[in-house]
Amino acid sequence: MSSNKESFGKTVGFVFIVCLVCAALVSVSAVQLKPLQTANKLLDKQTKILETAGLLELAGKDIVPTYNKYVEAKMIDLETGEYVDGDVKMFDERRNARDPQKSEKLENDPAGINRQSNTAVVYLVKDEKGAVETVVFPVVGAGLWDLMYGYVGLKSDLNTVSKVIYSDHKETPGLGAEVMNPKWKALWPGKKIYNDNNEPVIKLVKGGAKKGDDYGVDALSGATLTSDGVTRTLQFWFGEQGYLPFIEKNRGELN
Repeated sequence: MSSNKESFGKTVGFVFIVCLVCAALVSVSAVQLKPLQTANKLLDKQTKILETAGLLELAGKDIVPTYNKYVEAKMIDLETGEYVDGDVKMFDERRNARDPQKSEKLENDPAGINRQSNTAVVYLVKDEKGAVETVVFPVVGAGLWDLMYGYVGLKSDLNTVSKVIYSDHKETPGLGAEVMNPKWKALWPGKKIYNDNNEPVIKLVKGGAKKGDDYGVDALSGATLTSDGVTRTLQFWFGEQGYLPFIEKNRGELN
């Protein structure tokens, strides 16, 4: 009996030691991999911003040099539209939105995001002479299954769409996930966000936008809730609670 107890004790001790060693290895690996994960996340963001600005083909494999040459990131206060100081490189809208000190709970929440960061980072994309050609605005809003994150590029008039690129979503393949389809993305360039009254009226149209509709884009076939989510997201972020204060201050002033 004592031999069995001794054997059992040794087994438990061995398992305990193995668990400690494994936990230590996982911790060390996580610490060592974090810089690489951070760098990859930043590279992915820069790639999406260049794509939204129409510079991805120019960049080729030289994402970082191209980004550094043409893109200037600036933090803004969403309420006032003013530029503010902040670490634009490491800014994380998702983290800020969870922090009560850096965000607010939305009472009027058509985009379905619950909380909104008080600040945002916009990306001024310049030409060879340093004139702003495009401004890239991050957006987030609810789709069918979860929040969808993307970028909207506006020409220097801060009304004409250059591109809309979604970068992170959990929508259904073949339905809501068609936001990633190049054919759908190709429908956006040249569309307008605001009407003559400066109201954000861009929308996805079920059954297809009519020819000459500057504010309408074909809805995603079979994905009504995702399409409605995209419409609400864009109208929210380019309205008073989003980028409109910044746009009103800077329209006609960027160059």
